[in-house]
Amino acid sequence: MIYLSLFAVSFLGGSILPASSELTLTGLLITNNYNELGLLISASFGNILGAACNWFLGFYFLKHFNKKWFPFTFNQINKASSWFKKFGIWSLLFAWVPILGDPLTIASGVLKVRFSIFLVLVSFGKI
Repeated sequence: MIYLSLFAVSFLGGSILPASSELTLTGLLITNNYNELGLLISASFGNILGAACNWFLGFYFLKHFNKKWFPFTFNQINKASSWFKKFGIWSLLFAWVPILGDPLTIASGVLKVRFSIFLVLVSFGKI
């Protein structure tokens, strides 16, 4: 049950919702009551799946660019595109960084980074 709870907290932490999976994982590791590999797998899988939801969120929003409720302007998307092009897809290795990681994963969806590449880089960074 603790592994499922850690997965859920990690999923929330990996998505745009505010949650701290790192503190939860650290606390569970310190207790020495649980399998460390099981905790790492649960936390990593939840975090990666949360980032994948961000990618899909960014990808989906781009389809509604011309709607009034769309949260970004054309200039903001161009700025994000040039920033992402400057640092490249390798910046996805830093998707684990709090505050910075969520916009990176959403921007990669908006900019249509191929999902397979996204998944490999984000997985490597988050694990």
